[in-house]
Amino acid sequence: MLGISLGKDRHRPLRLLCLGAHSDDIEIGCGGTILRLLAQGAPVEACWVVFGARGPRAQEARRSASLFLAGAHAQRVLVRNHRDGFFPIEGGTIKEEFEKLKRSFAPDVVLTHYRDDRHQDHRVISDLTWNTFRDHLILEYEVPKYDGDLGIPNFFVPLDEETCMKKIGHILDNFPSQRAKHWFTAETFRAMLRLRGIESCAPYAEAFHCRKIVMQD
Repeated sequence: MLGISLGKDRHRPLRLLCLGAHSDDIEIGCGGTILRLLAQGAPVEACWVVFGARGPRAQEARRSASLFLAGAHAQRVLVRNHRDGFFPIEGGTIKEEFEKLKRSFAPDVVLTHYRDDRHQDHRVISDLTWNTFRDHLILEYEVPKYDGDLGIPNFFVPLDEETCMKKIGHILDNFPSQRAKHWFTAETFRAMLRLRGIESCAPYAEAFHCRKIVMQD
């Protein structure tokens, strides 16, 4: 099993770009990984972008991002209001936002949606990520849903129980607009973390699809 360390023994902060279609996607998909990186103590510069959040959901997105990024060396949170479910139609405008991101932030690691996610908004963000950031380490996170599209990930970040509980608690506390949904439960989030932990010989883990990785000198 190959182990890769991020955020340690670096001459500058790790630059982390977190991309989500909706206000809770980043937290569900890779919130534990972000908490672990920050807990390691190495400086992290984070750019956190939510492309589709309006009204109360925009407020939830900002509040949640501030909690997950607490302790970051620097943070920039961008919340856009593209219409939920209509990202394929609004693709041109979203593409322009990606071009602005490319000019303003040079990430070391990009966290984005899984390319084969069945939610149309998620796929647009994943496709534009690959189209825009061609010389970067891209990790595609997973979001459980009705469609049953989790796939077989190949990159795992082990997490301890304290980090898992912190992630789950933040999600449940910060997104009251989602509480009526039958899948939005602690059991769902913990089950995903435990399952990926089994697959990586760890108590818990978050999993990603890593399609390209280049060894540098």
